[in-house]
Amino acid sequence: MEIELKLKLPDSTSHQKLSDLLSPFHIKTHLQENIFFDGLNSELSIKRAVLRLRFYNDDSLCVVSSKAKPVLVNGVSRVEEDEEEIDPVIGRACVLEPSKLLGIEGSRVLKRVKDEFFSGDSEKGFVCLGGFRNVRGVYEWKGLKLELDETTYDFGTSYEIECESDDPEGVKKLLEPFLMENGISYKYSEVSKFAVFRSGKLPE
Repeated sequence: MEIELKLKLPDSTSHQKLSDLLSPFHIKTHLQENIFFDGLNSELSIKRAVLRLRFYNDDSLCVVSSKAKPVLVNGVSRVEEDEEEIDPVIGRACVLEPSKLLGIEGSRVLKRVKDEFFSGDSEKGFVCLGGFRNVRGVYEWKGLKLELDETTYDFGTSYEIECESDDPEGVKKLLEPFLMENGISYKYSEVSKFAVFRSGKLPE
């Protein structure tokens, strides 16, 4: 189970201001491309699941992830997640030909997806849904790993700060006063990045 606090920032100005404030705590920045897949007959989405390939920093790394049963309440996201690295060359081939996902040997994640979401004699396969790009700054701040995101969709750009933690309410008690003291407005995120992507519009 992945548990994250997700706070939505209103605009690029707030994002830049927060980036400047956190700059002494900066560890690294990732350039990410996220590509999503469903079954040929919507086998995954019917069960509130999705398969994702995430490419990092000019394909230096590729991670395949399955996510299922997401819940996002009061800015706290909970989702069942399983992920592992695969060869980026193989990942790119799967983007071009999603059927190749079925042929990747030795992948725990893909075996689990096939076992859980495909059954019987029905035609098995995947379709590529497309995706979006993300610039993620990573910071170590007061014992927390913060991720500051600038996410670019075909229809616009959104900004968030996230923190994965088993104690999201404790993270709120540290992070929210810091934002308020520095005049950075925010709201609890109400939908995931994937849900924004599928809706085709930025949340209000």
